[in-house]
Amino acid sequence: MKISEIQDHVNELSIKHGFDQSTIEQRALFLVTEVGEMVRELLHVSYHPDHENIKEIKDHLGLEMYDIVWNICELANKLDIDLEKSFSKKMEINKTRTW
Repeated sequence: MKISEIQDHVNELSIKHGFDQSTIEQRALFLVTEVGEMVRELLHVSYHPDHENIKEIKDHLGLEMYDIVWNICELANKLDIDLEKSFSKKMEINKTRTW
């Protein structure tokens, strides 16, 4: 799935469920909250790599990553930013960047 398709999907569901009514400040706070939740799951993986439920923990980690992407797409939609164009532009910048 292309990032533009994900961004469109987020837009459609946001309108359908009224999430599009949140402000950019609220959406930014939701994003930070989701990053915190992802880090909590990441720490479980880091501290307990041999945990018997590691697959379940990684599944939760993936779901938190989804929530982060959702919130980034939601912010981009609110700010009329085409993430696919932004990704392409940044990829070109990175090709000539000194690391």
